[in-house]
Amino acid sequence: MLPDPVTPAHRSALRSIARVVSETTTPTAPDVALSLVAGQLLQAPALAVTGAGVSTDSGVPDYRGPSGSLTRHRPMTYQEFRHDPEASHRYWARSFVGWRHMAAARPNLTHYALAELEQAGLVTGVVTQNVDGLHADAGTRNLLSLHGDLSRVICLHCGHREDRAALDARLVAHNPGYLESIALDPSLVNPDGDVTLGNDHVRRFSMVGCERCGSVLLKPDVVYFGEPVPQERKRQATRMLAEASSLLVVGSSLAVMSGYRLVLDARKQGKPVAVINGGPGRADPKAGVVWRTPVAPAFLDLIDTLGIS
Repeated sequence: MLPDPVTPAHRSALRSIARVVSETTTPTAPDVALSLVAGQLLQAPALAVTGAGVSTDSGVPDYRGPSGSLTRHRPMTYQEFRHDPEASHRYWARSFVGWRHMAAARPNLTHYALAELEQAGLVTGVVTQNVDGLHADAGTRNLLSLHGDLSRVICLHCGHREDRAALDARLVAHNPGYLESIALDPSLVNPDGDVTLGNDHVRRFSMVGCERCGSVLLKPDVVYFGEPVPQERKRQATRMLAEASSLLVVGSSLAVMSGYRLVLDARKQGKPVAVINGGPGRADPKAGVVWRTPVAPAFLDLIDTLGIS
């Protein structure tokens, strides 16, 4: 049970999770969109803002797509990690099983294409809302992981950070035979790394504490619903937008304000905005180009049109 002073923030987080993004504009004809996006990159190198649609081809699920995890699962909120021991324990039991699927993910064509566009000087950098680390693995250099990275864990009691792999090794030692007792269905892994488990498996799981202070108030070092993006990351995103001549939204509905704000700021600065996404997004009415397409085929066409080898 969350304490009363916490519940308004928790309710606000739940509203953000439940936000529905509907179609609000007529997408650009695909052949026209390809030409316009290529022209935008050639004339005005872009800052790319990426979301879950970039990583689905790597086996990382999204939240809001037609088969996204929100259809079966509500993600944790920051308030639950800090104030609801039962919810936190359930998350860590599920994440202990699901994280290794996330850790095994590898970059796909879109990640590599964005790295190539950066090397060619047509993309100035990437601000990603994803927490899977795949842009870095693909070679993007000017990269901001706006919402953090699942490869680290933070203690909410003392602030100590630990590599997720190290925590996982401690959990394996503390829960002998646990993983072997569970048949993982990869299709049920959620974007924040946990997986649906029965109550009996949750009860059998034993959590370890922070390696510095012993507290079990541990959380992946990512920004959860109900938690603000750190100010320095906001400032870095602002600097990256200032260094770009346009904005390219890729694989994101921008349902949360932290990413959508970059579109609003780009418009204020008079910079062109283009969207490549398989579904509707909040930025669509503010974009000069809305290319409604699966992301990977679009980047195959884009790389070919731009003559990048």
